[in-house]
Amino acid sequence: MTLNKNILVTGGAGFIGSHTVIKLIELGFSPYILDDFRNSERKVIDRIEKLTGVKPPVFSIDISDKDLLNNKLKGIQFAGVIHFAAYKAVGESVAEPLKYYRNNILGLLNIVEFCEENNILNLVFSSSCTVYGEPENEKCVSEDANTKNPNSPYGFTKVVGEQLLRDVHQSGAKLKALSLRYFNPIGAHPSGLIGELPIGKPNNLIPYVTQTGAGILEKLTIYGHDYPTEDGTCKRDYIHVCDLADAHLKGLDFLMNRNKPLIEFVNVGTGEGTSTLEVVKIFERISGKKLNWVYGPRRDGDVAEIFSSSERSLSLLGWKAELNTEDAIKDAWNWQLKQNDEV
Repeated sequence: MTLNKNILVTGGAGFIGSHTVIKLIELGFSPYILDDFRNSERKVIDRIEKLTGVKPPVFSIDISDKDLLNNKLKGIQFAGVIHFAAYKAVGESVAEPLKYYRNNILGLLNIVEFCEENNILNLVFSSSCTVYGEPENEKCVSEDANTKNPNSPYGFTKVVGEQLLRDVHQSGAKLKALSLRYFNPIGAHPSGLIGELPIGKPNNLIPYVTQTGAGILEKLTIYGHDYPTEDGTCKRDYIHVCDLADAHLKGLDFLMNRNKPLIEFVNVGTGEGTSTLEVVKIFERISGKKLNWVYGPRRDGDVAEIFSSSERSLSLLGWKAELNTEDAIKDAWNWQLKQNDEV
């Protein structure tokens, strides 16, 4: 493995990014965080330092500003890049597609160019299971499933991003790229010091559940109860964020130990589905609280049921999920309670 331990982490103050930064530090890497804090908070940096004893360098840069990116990072040699920085809410992307196309695609383009111009050979890209859309006659999807029909602009930005990486590889570039197709990250660090902290009203289910349980939000709306699942609600593959962070380290190690350019696509999930209603019941059991919830109409862009085939992540990266949905909800609730204590 290369002696250079510097890793650029775009979106490194965000939910998944911050957990990955902690893993990087724990394994002896030197992460550099690039984040303009539009979807995160600066106190996360102090909490990373509290957990690890290391305060990583932070560059407050809009990923879309290539000139600023080049100027601020000039002279730093990086062994690799983990690229998280992107908008990620399916429903919001339906309402504001241009926002998603501009930020998600231009951001990746700038990072790939930055890698080429600075001889950075290893890139881990934050992709999504939304690239699969609503797979026909298939709930457990492998990496070979069709990725041309996502149900939302967000999903399509990931399809375009993956095609960009394919085309760069086909051009003969030196880049080694790994696209991790996340399923549904939830949970928090077991310390309760970092977790998912949405700015404003949550777009994702678990923060909505925990904030409703904590009395911050009046009620939880379950969008749709007529899907073709056992209880009529959407079913997802929920993965603990600490497991997901570990997958990035396994992916980075995989790239660094390869000598030739490559492009690989790997699902990151547990291989099991949990419905929205089941999530509510698990939370109520763990917290001892009865949630105030109602059914609402389906949301545009939502898929009925999808979960991961995890064979490739194990065979290629040596990675599999160690934690389950209940572990993740317990840690997310612990995180929420500690947030309440700070108010």
